[in-house]
Amino acid sequence: MKHQFLVLLAFGFTQLQAQQPPTAYVNPFLGTATLWDSAEIGFKPTHRTWGAEVFPGSSLPNAMVQLSPVTQFHSGSGYQYEDTVIYGFIHTSKGHWNLGYVPLLPVTGEVSPDNYASGYSHSKESAHPGYYQVYLQRYGINAELTSTLRCAFHKYTYGAGEHQRLLADLSESNERVRSWQIQREGDHVFTGFQQAGEKIYFYAVANHTIKSIDSLKSEKKTVPVIDFMDAPGPLELQIGFSFVSVQHAKANLEKEMMGRSFAEVRKQATQTWDTLLSKIRVSGGTERQRGLFYSTLYRSFLWPALRSDVNGDFTDISGKVVNKGFNYYTEPSLWDDYRNKLILLGLLSPAVTNDVIRSLIDKGEAKGFMPTFFHGDHASVFITGSYLRGLRGFDVQAAYKLMLKNATVEGTRKYVQEYNDKGYIAELDVAHPVVETVTKAAVTKTLEYAYDDYAVALLAKALGDTGNYHMLMKRTGNYKNVFDPSTRFMRGRLANGDWVQHFDPQYPYYEYMYREANGWQSSFFAPQDPRGLVALYGSKDDFDKKLDSLFTLPWDGVEAYNISGFIGQYCQGNQPDHSVPYMYYFIDKQEKSQVILDSIMQHFYDMGKHRLAYAGMDDAGEMSSWYVFNAMGFYPFSPADAQYIVSVPLFDKVEIKAGDNRIFTIVRQGKGKKISGIRVGDRKMEGYFLADRDLKSGKKMVITTR
Repeated sequence: MKHQFLVLLAFGFTQLQAQQPPTAYVNPFLGTATLWDSAEIGFKPTHRTWGAEVFPGSSLPNAMVQLSPVTQFHSGSGYQYEDTVIYGFIHTSKGHWNLGYVPLLPVTGEVSPDNYASGYSHSKESAHPGYYQVYLQRYGINAELTSTLRCAFHKYTYGAGEHQRLLADLSESNERVRSWQIQREGDHVFTGFQQAGEKIYFYAVANHTIKSIDSLKSEKKTVPVIDFMDAPGPLELQIGFSFVSVQHAKANLEKEMMGRSFAEVRKQATQTWDTLLSKIRVSGGTERQRGLFYSTLYRSFLWPALRSDVNGDFTDISGKVVNKGFNYYTEPSLWDDYRNKLILLGLLSPAVTNDVIRSLIDKGEAKGFMPTFFHGDHASVFITGSYLRGLRGFDVQAAYKLMLKNATVEGTRKYVQEYNDKGYIAELDVAHPVVETVTKAAVTKTLEYAYDDYAVALLAKALGDTGNYHMLMKRTGNYKNVFDPSTRFMRGRLANGDWVQHFDPQYPYYEYMYREANGWQSSFFAPQDPRGLVALYGSKDDFDKKLDSLFTLPWDGVEAYNISGFIGQYCQGNQPDHSVPYMYYFIDKQEKSQVILDSIMQHFYDMGKHRLAYAGMDDAGEMSSWYVFNAMGFYPFSPADAQYIVSVPLFDKVEIKAGDNRIFTIVRQGKGKKISGIRVGDRKMEGYFLADRDLKSGKKMVITTR
């Protein structure tokens, strides 16, 4: 599939759906482009503005291997659509500024260790779930890639009579490389490792005979190059990977790939994706909406990544090789994807979700605290929400013990003792703060800890720990302690109780008062108590006016990484305010929320010159999952609770295979934005919240609009 969306014949979707599998709608290039247009970004950029930072290469759902081109190192996923050269094909990618392990590039003729990249054209580049292809212009080589969970398959078609060589620049990755090794083992095998943030081992089998492995040297670096004996046909490499040892990499390869052709591996990869994506079927909508839906659904299932081998062995955080009877995964991007992606993962891939939680518990027991990612303490939200939605494949008592410790002892939660004592985290009063000012991000921490307390409290209640339930529930109201009634913003507060004086709610900060946000974007976060938040403003009318201002007061042009794509002050390009559009529900104006939701889905997911950029970084699938949920017509407004807020779906009909494979059907009646009624089965639903047990019931939900 080329990087344009498929143009499908215009006849009934039932007939079309039978012919087109979900993977036919997926565009792996969506999210690889950069935003440059100030009208789309919200300010005049002086640097490249993130447009999702995702990779277009081959991977299976939550796999160890992400096999993808790298057009520049130390830049997001390593691939930027506007770049013109390829440095190699890497085997790990998250979409952040890390990984990018074991880059390989097929070459011909003489090359320099400092100048080996090849030009390429998008007209000779294609991608599909589980497959990537590009023509390397400098060398006249057509490269094709596919993969299994732990293995990569490279197929390189050289020009007639060209000498086949493979460059392995193991000194490069998106992280600092500390050491590496490569060696020949027989006529067709080479092995080695690369030590960067993690130590990854590889075992590679070539279909052509290895002539030699030499090194290209310059003042800057040494680059291994593998020469092959001349032989007819494409050069094929089957490579097993492991984070344990070369022998484990070999075992992974023998189990998953050896003896299978490139076409067979590619076909299986496509089938794997179709099986997963087919758990949600949509009818109606436009071709563009279906393309965006399945592309974002695909993008939601690439992280966290597998780290255990076929025999179950993995290297734990202490460096020991262990086997604990479950698949071991990397940590989720919890600050981002606790909001929605991890709920989607639990809905469609419950076995993976259970093992992700078991992996977190394993790390937590080794560290003494439940780990988190970047900010906050949101493993608590993920685990509680998963447990209350019926996942039971982990030791909930062990998880709860760690979560409770996080909430009460200084460790994962910074300044938690101050938070516990004061009911808020005190900020510093900086005379001339700038975007890059770093202090305590005290407002954001206070708001997030209050919600994390709520998550731990819910689990305490479920497990019968009433004492800690009541203690934690008292703390869930701490968000009110940073609400300044004189300005009606969440505002930094000093240790003596005074407010930070140098305060501009329109000015964004990375880590002063707020985390990657400004006062507007941070002042509507209390998913544990939305009605209590509304009450702080005195009346529903006053809250309505304030919320309207969020979406209408223009962004004043301040440039900041991570913060782009605006509706007024609201920022879709970063996570902190992604639940705010739903706040109109709590003042009886659901239709105003729908206007915002529809606008976001319409404008912020295929932006830029090539219509291949998001409003901001995908953050391991959070941005993608936001679209998936809202396109279906429900969203985990409070992800710790086993319920969803219902909105107007994009599609006439959505069928979801969840739970024990019963199909839950959502039907939209009417074309309006105001919901006039919701029925689940034979029951009229009161309010707007769908219980998770109803979602997994196999019933039909009819959403009537006008």
